[in-house]
Amino acid sequence: MTPPPGWYPDPSAPHLERWWDGAAWTEHRRAPGAPGGPVPAAPGGAGRARAVALTAAGAVLAAAVVTGAVLLGEDGGAAAGTGPEAATSPAAPASGAPAPSPTASAPSGDPAVVEDQLNGVTFPLLDGWVRPQHVAQDDVVMTTDGTYDCPADGGVCRHGLVISRTVTENDETSPEALAEADISDAADEAYDRDAVGARPYGGIESHRLVKSGPVAVAGRAGYFVRWRVTTAEGPGGYVQSLVFPSSVGTGAPVLVRYVFDAGEDGPPLSDMDRITEGIRPAGDAATGGGVGSSIGPSD
Repeated sequence: MTPPPGWYPDPSAPHLERWWDGAAWTEHRRAPGAPGGPVPAAPGGAGRARAVALTAAGAVLAAAVVTGAVLLGEDGGAAAGTGPEAATSPAAPASGAPAPSPTASAPSGDPAVVEDQLNGVTFPLLDGWVRPQHVAQDDVVMTTDGTYDCPADGGVCRHGLVISRTVTENDETSPEALAEADISDAADEAYDRDAVGARPYGGIESHRLVKSGPVAVAGRAGYFVRWRVTTAEGPGGYVQSLVFPSSVGTGAPVLVRYVFDAGEDGPPLSDMDRITEGIRPAGDAATGGGVGSSIGPSD
């Protein structure tokens, strides 16, 4: 079942929308939400992309628009996807492009919980937070509700993101070492440059450590590092890297990144701790955590 014609996140520039004529990408682009009706269908030919069958009931459009991805050219850095030969269905990222996480769901129909099936944990869905929709980033489990115009390079920004992924890049297993190594990358990806090289906040000007330390997460001993980031445009924000062992499979480390805008429009900073305290092993609502819970002080 091919996604119907419409505006979808551009795979080569997720901060823009691009017209999908039902079979291939056209060259029509716009800012997300900008006025503009349907455009004429582009002629067929070599630019037609392979469509993917979407079998989840009621999820055709949601699955289609969450697949915004950056396609890297063969030169190792240039963004591809600007010509019809690189067109890709909004329901199917090109081979090699990062695919969105399919794991953010509501277990057993519980509207107050988001389940990360890959890592075997659930997250509490607090007031003001929603499951990801129209999000180009990988592995996002929740966002704040609504968007706003980014203060610098344009595009659409969100006041809060929570991202969950498995650490597979190296053999390091220490939550402290992994969290301390990740926080700089987390800040850069959130507030310095986006996936297509734009600077939605004008870049990072400085950062400071807010706090760090051991934390019990889903009954496991983890570690977190939190930074306050100052940006050239806008109020900046807070970034946190949290790492703890998974309770499923081999127990590989789970990395959770928190991105919260500062200022009155950002989510309450206390939500970071509330979400952390509410992480549970999937199917075990009784196992909690929190900063300093059930573990001793670090050496």
